[in-house]
Amino acid sequence: MSIKVLVVDDSALLRKVLSNVLNDCRGIEVIDVARNGIEAMKIIEKAQPDLITLDVEMPMMNGLETLKAIKESYTIPVIMLSSKTNEETTIQALELGAEDFVEKPVSIQKHWNEFRNELSERIHVHFSDEEHKAIEVKKHELLNNTLLSKKKQLKAIVIGASTGGPKALVKAIQGISSHLSVPVFIVQHMPEGFTSSFAKRLDTAASVPVVEAVHGQKIRAGTVYLAPGAKHMTIKEGTLELDTRPKIHGVRPAVDYLFETAAHTYGENILAIILTGMGKDGAPGCEVIKNRGGYILTQDKDSSIVYGMPRVVVERGLSDQSASINEIADILREMTR
Repeated sequence: MSIKVLVVDDSALLRKVLSNVLNDCRGIEVIDVARNGIEAMKIIEKAQPDLITLDVEMPMMNGLETLKAIKESYTIPVIMLSSKTNEETTIQALELGAEDFVEKPVSIQKHWNEFRNELSERIHVHFSDEEHKAIEVKKHELLNNTLLSKKKQLKAIVIGASTGGPKALVKAIQGISSHLSVPVFIVQHMPEGFTSSFAKRLDTAASVPVVEAVHGQKIRAGTVYLAPGAKHMTIKEGTLELDTRPKIHGVRPAVDYLFETAAHTYGENILAIILTGMGKDGAPGCEVIKNRGGYILTQDKDSSIVYGMPRVVVERGLSDQSASINEIADILREMTR
């Protein structure tokens, strides 16, 4: 059974190109197209698509307005099609409930295979039993003795996220106390250009400074550092290093590189958090942290957009505790105040 997709875009050319791209994907079928949000809402009621791709900028009823209308009436996954000229709107869309976004290449024809494969993967993940499979996780007291024993010696917090991460990270970051006395490092899978806007959004939501990391930057306690899009972020001798080594797990920045260097720097005095996302990035890094005596916290299935990255960590027996995103915010509040 094919995944039925509705394409919403104000450009006739892009509607045609996107339809061709998606129909070229295994197991995906474009059942209709819409020029704007008003048309889209009428089609959704009749056609009942499984997933919607939605342009960010449209006349009459823009992407954000259309997204709000969809989410008020339906539970259909929405993937935003965005460009580097509307990063802030894309971040807003993710917070309003869009499951994911894909950056439009400058030339789809030149990057046809790459764009098709990325879009196909982002669509299929929302219908994959493997990514959403529930794993039996032993329940822990929210602030158990093992976790609280780390509080006095805590030297750093590291967080990894992918699909669904922006919304989860805003919630988590709001839990961090203004008395934060350790550095916090975040890797969110995101293309180049979008992390600058996202860092500003996190900074607005947080009670502590949030910055997009810069190469050679000295690490300071009480600051949150977000890895820039398309650059790996690692820790070395009290400073942050950024590089463009090849992608691992198909991503750059990678959670693993951050987690591994954080483990070598901070040893057992580290709290690692794996949030919603597809794939297995972060699991090998968690193993290094676990071997050094650090504490691993994973987001639970019910509050994850995609229970992929946390699931792999749990399956490998590396998770010390699984919690909802609201509980993770509460844990961060207690651990940092």
